[in-house]
Amino acid sequence: MISCTPARVFLIFLFIGILNSCNSQPIKNQTASQSEKIDEILGLYTAYGGFNGSVLIAHKGEIIIKKGYGWANMEWDIQNEPHTKFKIASLTKSFTATLIMQLVVQEKLGLHQPISEYLPEYSQSSWKDISIHHLLTHTSGIPNFDKPEKVSRPKELVEQFANEPLDFTPGEKFGYSNSGYILLGYIIETITGKEYAEVLQENILSPLSMNDTGFHRHKSIIKNMSSGYNKIWGKYHHINNPDASSAYAAGAMYSTVEDLLRWNNAVQNSTLLPREMMDEMFKKHVIDPDFGGHYGYGWEIIDRNIGNTQTQVGTISHGGAIEGYRALNRMIPSDQSSIIILNNTNYAFLNAISQAILNILYDQAYEFPKKPIIQFMKNIVENEGMDKGIKFFELNRYNDEYHVSEQDMIVYGYQFLEAKNPQDAASIFRLAIRTFPDRDNPYDSYAEAMVALGRKEEAIANYQKSLEINPNNKNAERMLEKLAID
Repeated sequence: MISCTPARVFLIFLFIGILNSCNSQPIKNQTASQSEKIDEILGLYTAYGGFNGSVLIAHKGEIIIKKGYGWANMEWDIQNEPHTKFKIASLTKSFTATLIMQLVVQEKLGLHQPISEYLPEYSQSSWKDISIHHLLTHTSGIPNFDKPEKVSRPKELVEQFANEPLDFTPGEKFGYSNSGYILLGYIIETITGKEYAEVLQENILSPLSMNDTGFHRHKSIIKNMSSGYNKIWGKYHHINNPDASSAYAAGAMYSTVEDLLRWNNAVQNSTLLPREMMDEMFKKHVIDPDFGGHYGYGWEIIDRNIGNTQTQVGTISHGGAIEGYRALNRMIPSDQSSIIILNNTNYAFLNAISQAILNILYDQAYEFPKKPIIQFMKNIVENEGMDKGIKFFELNRYNDEYHVSEQDMIVYGYQFLEAKNPQDAASIFRLAIRTFPDRDNPYDSYAEAMVALGRKEEAIANYQKSLEINPNNKNAERMLEKLAID
């Protein structure tokens, strides 16, 4: 624990504005309102680079907080707002499952009928024993085909994985599959004779007045649409491929936190489907080992602990991840509550944020995010020099207030290499070696700095050390061969 010196207070103000992090208590003053506590948590995550987006929290039917954090567009300094639109990725699956269940209500589909009844061209394939139920619950065995080529028709999209062997016998176990939900979208189009986006609009979006939600087509001009960003070597960059339409019925939608609250309210109030059908969607059909709960029809069903207690609350949720975006929509039906978090970067701690918010809603202990030590060290280096920055790191590397990340250290070092400053890069990589002596990457990175400094023997020794720790380090192999030739 270090004291609250003036320099330290300056750092805190720089990163989180008005928050004084010299208070290391895990829980804020209990007199603060729920909205104030949530706002503080979100402000910290934003300041530490762990969140950039919009949030809407409703509890017992009342909105607690509705706010944007960070930037919708970084070039023009346009801030995120509650009405900012985001790609919601796999949150789309909940909508697709609802469209399927509407067809079941209309007796146009049977949950346990083989899909070959609706797609006869696949009656002789490995899909012959797969049912709608299998597709909805990710138990079909169809491999997860998550990077399809861009095509113009859903049938062509399906054909890209139609001949792939099954990962397991249908119904045997859970295996998350975007392919299965793409296939569900194709079935919706086959049954209705309409495009998926048209059915979505007619059956869900228009009835619920979700006017800021739709099927994303990257050539269209979408008002208030955020830009998506990837963070590479500590800097934000545009995503490589902004076209999400190939994600189709598995992940091609966009929305806002406000529209998703309308969706959640409709889901919890059985507005679009009879109650017995909603109960079937929320049934714990199969264990989902990756998330520690169960999967229903387009929803994850998990009982979550509140704070440090053994008390649990039932949640229905789904997460989403697509290039440049992250999303989380979580409902607590027992209290008509929603935690909706949309993020327009590829790096976000949405589950940790959601858990802290859940704890706050039920007046239980919650955790602040740890301070990324490299972020604070960088400011000291810029203002007081490398030696002072390293001293700060060494003093605080075991301080529970700080998070020490190997990746953050490597990224920071490479920023100096990119700036043609291999000496300072070497200082950071040496620090990484002292901090993570059993990892291969710090030695590999330090060797690269030695190459830049012309210190061949030290480069060879560190590439060899890296290869000793990780015999699969192909970069070290290539560089040792190159240095031997040189």
